[in-house]
Amino acid sequence: MTSGQQTDSARGAPGAAGPALRVEGLSRHFGSLRAVDDVSFEVAPGSRHAVIGPNGAGKSTLFALVAGALPATSGSVWLHGEDVTSLTEHGRARRGLVRTFQHSSLFLTATARENVLLAVQRRHGIQARPWGAVRRRRALLEEADAVLERLFLHRRSGQAAGALSHGERRQLEVAVALATSPSVLLLDEPAAGMSPADTQAFQEIVLALPSDVTVLLVEHDLDLVFGVADRVTVMQLGQHLLTGDPAQVRASDAVQKAYLGAEDTSELFVDEEGG
Repeated sequence: MTSGQQTDSARGAPGAAGPALRVEGLSRHFGSLRAVDDVSFEVAPGSRHAVIGPNGAGKSTLFALVAGALPATSGSVWLHGEDVTSLTEHGRARRGLVRTFQHSSLFLTATARENVLLAVQRRHGIQARPWGAVRRRRALLEEADAVLERLFLHRRSGQAAGALSHGERRQLEVAVALATSPSVLLLDEPAAGMSPADTQAFQEIVLALPSDVTVLLVEHDLDLVFGVADRVTVMQLGQHLLTGDPAQVRASDAVQKAYLGAEDTSELFVDEEGG
């Protein structure tokens, strides 16, 4: 995990002890369907925590509940010891719980730098007079440039977002989120649609995030998950199956069988060396 300074870390490292994020008895029912059923787990400050599971496990619904995009049927979400269950997605984002999306939310005709700059301006509350004094503008641009450099996009800063590759757009989405100074960053299937090369590059992006930013990601690509995560939560049929470190998850027969729905799971979790 790469450490580094975060632009405006006022929210990035709250002083309260305990988990950065706590999900407690969280449920979401759609009629008789229990999409998420009494799920509880904790995410440690500064950790890279992944949620995995087969299709239909409830990962995306869980993510929407944590972000505030969906109201919970029951249960609660706690951010640095504060119950944020009643807050909207925007309200949670203002507290430091910031989400990226499966589908691009970038301004495609604006440059990469402009996209990040807009996020920096929003964080500083600069809307009516977005440029302000020359000195302020310079400071905002320096902040935006620092974020782009951290995520290896500084050489593409003048390119329109729509001209970037799919992998670079996903990098830019993370840069925009990082520019808002999150304390907890939610990555929603960041490798979706990526080539293996882009996925490997994105792994380096996650590892380059500031150490005081906690990351929770939902992801299907297990190579990416085990390349970045220090804790993994496994879901099955809307329920929590196991939370542990990658070695525990790899060693769990219950996880492997549930994940594949088959008895022979010897090839599911293989080490990078091929063992």
